[in-house]
Amino acid sequence: MADGRVVKPVLSTMVRAARILCVAGPIWVSLLAFGSVGQGTTDQSGSGNPYKKLSLEQLGNIEVTTASKQPEEVWNTPAAIYVLTQEDIRRSGATNIPDVLRLVPGVQVARINGDRNWAVGIRGFGDQFSKSVLVLIDGRSVYTPLFAGVLWTVNNVVMEDIDRIEVIRGPGGTIWGANAVNGIINIITKPASETHGVLASAGGGNVDQFTGDFRVGGGNGNGLDYRIDGTGFNRGPEYHTDGQNYDDSRLGQAGFRTDWKRSAQDTYTFQGDIYKGQFGDAQRLSTFTPPSNFISYAAMDASGENLLGRWRRDTSEGSNLYLQAYWDRTYRLGSNFGETRDTFDVDFLHRLPSLARQQFTYGAGARISPSTFRQVIATDNFLPHQQTDSIYSGFLQDEIAVIPKKVSLTLGSKLEHNNYTGFEFQPSARLLWRPSKTQSVWAGVTRAVRTPSRVDADIDVTVVIPGAPLIAGQVLGNREIRAERLISYEAGYRKLVTSKFYVAISAFYNDYNDLVAQGAPTISFAATPPPPHLLALFQYVNGIRGNTKGIEIAPDWQPSHWWELKGSYSYLHLNLADLAGGENNLTLPVLMGSSPSHEAEVQSRFNLPKRFEFDQIYRYVSALPAQEVRAYHTADVRVGWHASKQVELSLVGQNLLQPHHAEFGIDPGPTVLIKRSIYARIVWTR
Repeated sequence: MADGRVVKPVLSTMVRAARILCVAGPIWVSLLAFGSVGQGTTDQSGSGNPYKKLSLEQLGNIEVTTASKQPEEVWNTPAAIYVLTQEDIRRSGATNIPDVLRLVPGVQVARINGDRNWAVGIRGFGDQFSKSVLVLIDGRSVYTPLFAGVLWTVNNVVMEDIDRIEVIRGPGGTIWGANAVNGIINIITKPASETHGVLASAGGGNVDQFTGDFRVGGGNGNGLDYRIDGTGFNRGPEYHTDGQNYDDSRLGQAGFRTDWKRSAQDTYTFQGDIYKGQFGDAQRLSTFTPPSNFISYAAMDASGENLLGRWRRDTSEGSNLYLQAYWDRTYRLGSNFGETRDTFDVDFLHRLPSLARQQFTYGAGARISPSTFRQVIATDNFLPHQQTDSIYSGFLQDEIAVIPKKVSLTLGSKLEHNNYTGFEFQPSARLLWRPSKTQSVWAGVTRAVRTPSRVDADIDVTVVIPGAPLIAGQVLGNREIRAERLISYEAGYRKLVTSKFYVAISAFYNDYNDLVAQGAPTISFAATPPPPHLLALFQYVNGIRGNTKGIEIAPDWQPSHWWELKGSYSYLHLNLADLAGGENNLTLPVLMGSSPSHEAEVQSRFNLPKRFEFDQIYRYVSALPAQEVRAYHTADVRVGWHASKQVELSLVGQNLLQPHHAEFGIDPGPTVLIKRSIYARIVWTR
């Protein structure tokens, strides 16, 4: 554990320096770097990262796969896609995936407490379950049907092994199926051929008390490559006004990846991970005997393992085959309940040889997920305790070259059957126009659905309020609930204005129906379970409809080879209403007031003489009325030094503009405040 007598003086000095650097830093650093023009900016990290030296035009030529499951240039992608490269990740100073995602326009990220809970949303509806966002790691979905969302803490990746993170803002259900409603986050790791050698890193500070990574990789020189890696962290609690510093956490993970390029056409991948961790938690619990309502600060235990295999065949006619299968087991046990879940998934896709002006793609998939619920306390339950969730799907897409290399129209649909709502379809139509090589305009209309989860359909939770009379509030799932539906209208524009300036703009209008809500209560008198009590029964219903609209702007300017400026601004407006036309919907004000209307960010990155780097990030987030969180602004600063081709040192300060601030509310409260923090890190490669 970090010694406070050492950390606090260093932190205080770092804060004072950061306040000066955020204002005056770009001026004096510019003068210093100007004096070094002509020295060049080679790849000082020794990482061999192919994205580090790319110009803005070359970055637009990066091939992405999330939008269509096929490699295509960013310029040819008719969707609001943003790519975080390994260089973006490294120079952000972030130690986890959610923190890195703050860099993406249109993505709302809020740390709720230590590392246990994050609120991540795309174009609204941010909450700790991220229920409208599909998250993938190398094509493996980490979205759980227990609570319809992502437990960010246990989905770790060695940060140096991430090749890129592709973020689609907007629906992607036509390609990826149910639950890719507001966006997709696809974390893609490097192929094993790019991770030969040894890497070791270690770091620590006042909040991130310890982070460590290890990786060793190699190959036989004949198409077979491998790596073995491990990662772990020990994180301290955030700031608690009531002194209940419960949200410390720790995790260890080990994994492997093997890639075999058997021929010019066939590539095989086999990879897996195993992890175990413990995460600080706070849960409000109740009992009838005796009548009580209390907060448990018992930690949550989590563990899991997964295996994934993939085969891809590319032919000279532009055709390819893709077959992937994975198994994923997760185990959770907290003070409120536990669950063990296995997921088996198979996904097949075939892109047919190109015709004169058409490219057909079809595919099919199946996912079966048996689970066992473990009841810990009588007032928290899911019925039945054992259930198997399933999704079976088919997919068809036709890309039509209306004007070859200029205008294309993509039509497609996903057809699915799930165990909650039966048959669902998710069609899409997208138009792309390329007026020039470095300019594209796109528009799309898409239907997407979010299928119910076990929380929506099977939950049975009771809160007891002792007193005279005794009162109990019961929340019940609803097996008749329908899927949430979205019709999305999007348009975007991206252009390399000059060789030094790039800009991407996207706008959207989303029309939602049948959003799940906690409806108005029915009041009755209940004798069981004893003692007799007044019962307020809340049931989940399809209770909300409405729309959201917004705009996202992301410029990128490279004034010189030693300085880069990136910015983003996102505007979001929500207009939601009770389907019944009343005002008793308890979920409505929460949805309306839990996403910021305005977000802005500026990143500045300097490459200095003597292999130094100086990076700053300023961030503004508007208020969250439903969470009683005020608007805040803050800044991160990173100083890096490549002592040699093998050694990189860095010092990072996060949230430097105030001692602590709130980002999201939590029940049970009070709201946890996110600390100002500092940590140092060393990375060694060979």
